[in-house]
Amino acid sequence: MSLVLSGGKSGRLADETRKRVVEAAQRLGYKFVRRGQRIAPGGQSTIIFMADETITDPWMSLAFEGARDKALEAGINMLMGVSHGDADVETNILAGLGNLPILGLIYGTILARQVQIPQSLARHRLVLVNCYDPEHQFHSILPGDVLGGRAATEHLLHRGRTRIGFINGQQGVDAARDRLKGYKQALSSNDVPFDPALVRPGNWEPSAGYQMTRELMALDNPPDAIFCANDMMAVGCYDALRELGLAVPDDVAVIGFDDREIAQYMHPPLTTLVLPLYEMGRAAVELLLDDAGGLHSSPSRIKVECELVERQSTSTVAQLTERRLAAR
Repeated sequence: MSLVLSGGKSGRLADETRKRVVEAAQRLGYKFVRRGQRIAPGGQSTIIFMADETITDPWMSLAFEGARDKALEAGINMLMGVSHGDADVETNILAGLGNLPILGLIYGTILARQVQIPQSLARHRLVLVNCYDPEHQFHSILPGDVLGGRAATEHLLHRGRTRIGFINGQQGVDAARDRLKGYKQALSSNDVPFDPALVRPGNWEPSAGYQMTRELMALDNPPDAIFCANDMMAVGCYDALRELGLAVPDDVAVIGFDDREIAQYMHPPLTTLVLPLYEMGRAAVELLLDDAGGLHSSPSRIKVECELVERQSTSTVAQLTERRLAAR
């Protein structure tokens, strides 16, 4: 599936497939991200991007790139400040900008979570990226983790896998909760009973993927596929399966989430879902431009599709045979 919720017209999608994606998104309350050339209102030439972190993970850097590219199309400058989640630092960064003509602010966090916005920031037009406020006072843009978890699980089911293990992320994190919800929805929709023994807690790190895979494969009835809630745990999953003498995907299919750069270089390359921070950054600028033009009357919550990137780790037997014959 390719950016259906963003209005894309990818030729890879059949009309019926696109229709099913849209219908599922509407049931889950997803909204559509519009594209198109926009121009900034006169006299407001700068957007401030406030991030809590940019080093430990690439997500806020990707969101900033998307926002910057969209802002430049409208003739708007972008500035970034990194606060490490400190409200005083955020206030000081904004105060240090003096009389800069600010169109609005984008506030982003590495982990999808609830945030409290300092009053100094709340006085401006504001869009939250990968986070949300408890009172729903501001626009927020989040990844479609529920729909992504569902798409990952259905991808495995449609490739003939009947017993799918799930290694989840850190407990209490929104992404872990929502990806598990999507996993359960996919099983239910395909009349596959949910087995709690197939769900294991993780922590987003390769070590958890390794340990939880060992536990799953030690079951009396082990899985024939494993959905890792992020790509880093899939790295550990691969290591565990290799130690057990099992091949991916011949014995066990594996799918990840996030589409980190490492995914395409794993052996075999990992099927995964894109964490769409670049698109989310672009959408944030769209919302600020809409607000500046008076088009929004109430805060919106937008969820952007996590695109499935199919690689060899979930290939069917027929696909594997075809590739081997072609390689001769």
